Amino acid sequence: MSTTIAPHLVRLLNGLHGSPSEDIERSVTLLCSALEQGHVCLPPDALAENTKAALRTSSVVGAPGEFRPLIIDSAGRLYLQRYWAHESRLAQALKSRASCPAPHNAKLLEQGIAQYIPDADDAQRSAVTTAVTKRFTVITGGPGTGKTYTATVALVLLATQFAAEGAPARIAVAAPTGKAAARIGESLDATLARFPLDEKVRALLPREATTVHRLLGSRPGSPDFKYNTTNPLPLDLLIVDEGTMVDLPLMARMFDALPESARVILLGDRDQLASVEAGHVLGDICAGLHDDHDGPLRENICELLRNHRFGDDSSIHRLSRAIRAGDSPTVTTLLSSTAADLSSWETGVDFAAQLAPRVLAGFRPFLEAETPQDALAAFSRFRILTATREGERSSQHLNQLTERILGEAGLIHTSNRHYEGRPILVRRNDYNLRLFNGDIGIIRRDPESGSLRAFFASEDGTVRGISPSRLPEHETAYAMTVHKSQGSEFHRVLVILPQNDIPLLSRELIYTAVTRAREHVELWWNRASLDACLNRAVRRFSGLRDLLWLPRSWSIPLNKTPRTG
Repeated sequence: MSTTIAPHLVRLLNGLHGSPSEDIERSVTLLCSALEQGHVCLPPDALAENTKAALRTSSVVGAPGEFRPLIIDSAGRLYLQRYWAHESRLAQALKSRASCPAPHNAKLLEQGIAQYIPDADDAQRSAVTTAVTKRFTVITGGPGTGKTYTATVALVLLATQFAAEGAPARIAVAAPTGKAAARIGESLDATLARFPLDEKVRALLPREATTVHRLLGSRPGSPDFKYNTTNPLPLDLLIVDEGTMVDLPLMARMFDALPESARVILLGDRDQLASVEAGHVLGDICAGLHDDHDGPLRENICELLRNHRFGDDSSIHRLSRAIRAGDSPTVTTLLSSTAADLSSWETGVDFAAQLAPRVLAGFRPFLEAETPQDALAAFSRFRILTATREGERSSQHLNQLTERILGEAGLIHTSNRHYEGRPILVRRNDYNLRLFNGDIGIIRRDPESGSLRAFFASEDGTVRGISPSRLPEHETAYAMTVHKSQGSEFHRVLVILPQNDIPLLSRELIYTAVTRAREHVELWWNRASLDACLNRAVRRFSGLRDLLWLPRSWSIPLNKTPRTG
């Protein structure tokens, strides 16, 4: 939703209203700006009471349940009709699904937990039990807490239950982006390969993960999907990874398309960055987890706290916890200390000179790899992460610097755009080519033909080459924004913060950046940008948290509204 739409929307609503209205113009302009920033609505204090009073008398503004272009709810939030409809439908779907137990074989569940979670991780056991016995489960936790392993065990135990029933079971695994889908697919395959599974159970397991858009049957140029309330997905179980990246409209449409009987398992780290588009759905779902009062979703949300990847002495782990808490003294102490897995530099004037050795050490291995497959594997070990795509110290700026450094070292030759060795990041889905937003490829010479091809990893572990001229919108990918890195992990990351405070800086951004690393993080910072990150927590305005967690909303039936948008 761009602010450039605001004047057109104002003209439309003024026409429906019957005459020009300053209240409508002011409110719609603010609302469009809020949507552009990722909010679902305008908060109650964004408009003066006399403005809201005037809006309520307009024929274009209604109360919840009325089919009007603008909606003001009982708390005074202002919505576009379609965003209010998305939010209310989703809240109703979540509460309805959470309240319905799922049929299960208790003996098989007990045997499976004893087999696959033999140690005393009570949180994992609880999560698996919830996934088997309820129709909706959230498994949240930081990096290394075992979300994917726990979901894999739940998948196996549910497939075992389905196999015992003797009925055909339909299972799907999805994620918001192609990269995230590939990663969850690889993780599931690696874990399942270690499990001794009955052939009837193995036959029920999905062969690969897909994107949520592809699962729902996206239609080019249309906001609608093949699967919806009138044509539900043929599924008994859906597992969705990287739930923080799913925006409100997509999450609402996904639940619209799910049959009432299907189980849903939603995975994600609630402390990561919210989706680029409107809403922070996973954060709203988990928002009341530690509140004093109970809620209809409390028993459906499972938080994993025990870290299986990092030990207590891990500086990455301690840094991520301090960032999440906004603990500036601890963050500064850790960045000033010497550690095997963490280093930092308080940036100075010799920026390019400091960058050169990191670039050469990080990217030489993939540029000197013998095969495209080896190059892709080596490239996945290191990445430069930034806050912004444009401007100083942005991904575009750092990609240009990196190309200059590698060119001066003779590792690349950038005489044309698609030079040999160029890493690329796909920015737009192309279903014909099976390329998706976030996919990473490398331009290399085809070992057989000698022509330049863009090589991408395939679901089966091989690589496939595509002519560069056929590629969808893409960009160079030595450096990428933190938003684009979500759903990915690297052995080493270099995180470079901007020189000054900008609105994008937040706790969630730096936490997400740091937690992309498995082995080593290097953070380049200055006091202004670091303090901005630690002192600013992202808040997305919506009513979903209240609908899910405020006691007065639990027993209030949500009105059915016509589908819009």
